[in-house]
Amino acid sequence: MPFRPVYSLLLKPPLRSLSPSVSFYRMASSQAAARFGLKDSSLIKTQGLIDGKWLDAKDGSTILVTNPATNEELGTIPEMGLAETKEAIDAAAKAFPSWSKTTAKARHDILMKFYALMNEHHEDLSRIITLENGKTLAEGKGENTYSASFMEWFAEEALRTYGEQIPSPLPGVRNVVIKQPVGVVAILTPWNFPSAMITRKLGAALAAGCTTVIKPPPETPFSALALAELARRAGVPDGVINMVTTEKNVRDVGKEMCESKIVKKVSFTGSTPVAKLLAGMAATTLKKVSFEAGGNAPFIVFDDADLDEAIAGAVICKFRSSGQTCVCANRIYVHSGIYAEFASRLAEKVASFKVGNGLEESTTHGPLIHGRAVEKVSRHIDDAVSKGAQILVGGKAVPNSNFFNPTILSDVPADALLNQEETFGPLAALVKFETEDEVIKLANATDVGLAGYFFSRDVGRAWRVAEKLEVGMVGINTGLLSQSVIPFGGIKESGLGREGGHGIAEYMNEKLMVFGGI
Repeated sequence: MPFRPVYSLLLKPPLRSLSPSVSFYRMASSQAAARFGLKDSSLIKTQGLIDGKWLDAKDGSTILVTNPATNEELGTIPEMGLAETKEAIDAAAKAFPSWSKTTAKARHDILMKFYALMNEHHEDLSRIITLENGKTLAEGKGENTYSASFMEWFAEEALRTYGEQIPSPLPGVRNVVIKQPVGVVAILTPWNFPSAMITRKLGAALAAGCTTVIKPPPETPFSALALAELARRAGVPDGVINMVTTEKNVRDVGKEMCESKIVKKVSFTGSTPVAKLLAGMAATTLKKVSFEAGGNAPFIVFDDADLDEAIAGAVICKFRSSGQTCVCANRIYVHSGIYAEFASRLAEKVASFKVGNGLEESTTHGPLIHGRAVEKVSRHIDDAVSKGAQILVGGKAVPNSNFFNPTILSDVPADALLNQEETFGPLAALVKFETEDEVIKLANATDVGLAGYFFSRDVGRAWRVAEKLEVGMVGINTGLLSQSVIPFGGIKESGLGREGGHGIAEYMNEKLMVFGGI
């Protein structure tokens, strides 16, 4: 899954870097704000944030950020490196003693103000997401609402970080357990949800009393930087949130975040191969980690399913954000008895989609993030077709663009590449099955296990299949899972830990205090 994670660039040379003069950089900053067309142009920041100060890279170099729908320049951000990363970590460490000692109620109030500001600037934040990511404005608005919900949820969780008293078998002894923030947290996020993937981590970290160093993706940095600006307006003290932007120095930055003895936890969303690299680095200090890594979600339609619900579920699950979500259906298994009808009706629905600029009201699906993502979808289609699959709808990229026509393949063979790799694009691959045991075996035949889905009206089967699927999350008669209140995460090679829900625990240490002489 090399096109979702920010850390794909660990394995690839940088594609974009500039070294303009400082005066040019300042002019570009104001131009960037104008290009977004916001009500509050001060939300557009073109510098990194360290210890409350907006800063350029020390050597003045920058990264060019473009709109994937038009390839037009949006602005530039600093190409920071190891030195800036160390400064950010030191700033977070300096801010930690005072922030960690604030009351849970004080952190709650600041996070609730942050939440209110995200709602107040809903239109602007949504527009930023659409312009830099490419998803439709409706999806951008949905993401901002989802993103803000983490601030509200973790504001409330700050007040629920309860300890406990454990009765002792020894006379005169009392056992008390308290929870304390782990310390400085490094946060590394992907481009597919440029806002929500930050707040899901940042909200928990702030609520726990941790300070943070964030490396946003170079493809979609402006959403992250806008959040940092709103955090300052909400009253988050200097140094509690620091942002280091980089592309070509990502290896050095990531290594420092993982190996620094000052950093006590690393939270990453991205691919499984990169999660393994980061885990190895983090192991040098045995720091806490939480990784939401690769997925390859099965989507099963049994012969007793409500077909209207199953088709609607497939559309939202597979084609949301043009297939660029970590929990997208990647392998769609349909019982042979309903296969033809399901394929025909799904194809009819997908054929009505309109690909285009996300800001246009008639657009249903935006572009992929870049040309490498387009190439991967093409490669998966070519491989499947060469092995006998049939194209029902789509099948082609739009020339000289990042757009790919939503595609459905039927009769996809088991050895097709797309059954082993996550496509991360608007490609639905239909596979026929006969029995429940057969399809469970097919669904589980992967090293990863993030999400899975199935549709059936049999209550017994619902429990049986849900328990047998080797994934961290199961959608039963629904194609949507994501909510701020649930434990989000996978098993096998899909990662470690959980986000959302009670995810604040990932940012806290339990301390046992044994009192004698009582």
